[in-house]
Amino acid sequence: ETITYHNRSQDTLDYLWLQLDQNLLDPKMIAAQSRTAPGFSGLSFKKLDAMLLQRKFDGGHKITAVKDAAGKPLKHVVVQTMMRVIPPVPLKPGKLITFSVEWNYNINDTAKISGRTGYEYFEEDKNHLYAIAQWFPRMCAYTDVTGWQNKQYLGTGEFALEFGNYLVRITAPADHVVASTGVLQNADKILTKTQRARLAKARTAKKPVFIVDLAEAKANEKEKAKGKKTWVFKADNVRDFAFASSRKFLWDAMGVDLNGKKIMAMSYWPKEGEPLWSRYSTHAVAHTLELYSRYTFDYPYPVAISVNAPVGGMEYPMICWQRPRPEKDGTYSKRTKYGLISVIIHEVGHNWFPMIINSDERQWMWM
Repeated sequence: ETITYHNRSQDTLDYLWLQLDQNLLDPKMIAAQSRTAPGFSGLSFKKLDAMLLQRKFDGGHKITAVKDAAGKPLKHVVVQTMMRVIPPVPLKPGKLITFSVEWNYNINDTAKISGRTGYEYFEEDKNHLYAIAQWFPRMCAYTDVTGWQNKQYLGTGEFALEFGNYLVRITAPADHVVASTGVLQNADKILTKTQRARLAKARTAKKPVFIVDLAEAKANEKEKAKGKKTWVFKADNVRDFAFASSRKFLWDAMGVDLNGKKIMAMSYWPKEGEPLWSRYSTHAVAHTLELYSRYTFDYPYPVAISVNAPVGGMEYPMICWQRPRPEKDGTYSKRTKYGLISVIIHEVGHNWFPMIINSDERQWMWM
């Protein structure tokens, strides 16, 4: 990971702070140790098993190197869910620094260790669905109100983040479909000619168009390709970056016209989401873009994505997770239907607040 940080404040910065949100899942960190004990009189075996697994899980960021632009090591110290990096010389107002961080972490199984990120394993076809968020060391916010916002991440108070421009390369199995913050830069290398034609058609369609349909998703499930592909995404002026990846994904899209701008509303889901997701998800995304833009201000980003993920509703710039699915036989209740529609509206709506109106949710958790 390479970071170029611009000091746009009026202060000289002797050090920089980064967030290591994955340390929330490190049993040695304060986040785990500060959790209250469950009520043992009503504790299920499933919850007990999850609690014991959390204590053993090898979670958290493993920082293997922090280097300046010349490749020389930078002094740094990890403090729970934060990391302080000391530049070679203090960073004066108007100056910038480029440095790199090498890291890795183990992804949690959301069936056992829940959170806003992780993977889901499908026993029936032996496949996985990954919803990856809060995954890379991110710059803490520096403001003229609080200075560095480096309050520890305990899982409840959410985020205080800086806006930035991202160029991200995601290497995944060749049969995976990747949904991401930002705009795909190498569709000519990643998507088939047919898929590119469908995506072009979706821009002017009045209803969602399948980019990857059910038959193709089922074929991908069985193929289990051994090769890899690298998806390249670019996102400008966003405060965070998240993505999802699975060979199980269906994918549909449609264009939404907002005052002369074309926004792509998209959805990604496994076959277990059918027929609920193809009927309602992308329509709900488009509806949210139109209504929120009408009553507040125009949506500024080029895409808005809804993903069926093993995470309760959660939002990130241009992409969000929601859990609801039909029963195994494809039936669903009104509660499930309207639950899905409402959570999509809610999570896509979070693009306006706090993703664009960049509130400090670490300082003011009630926001």
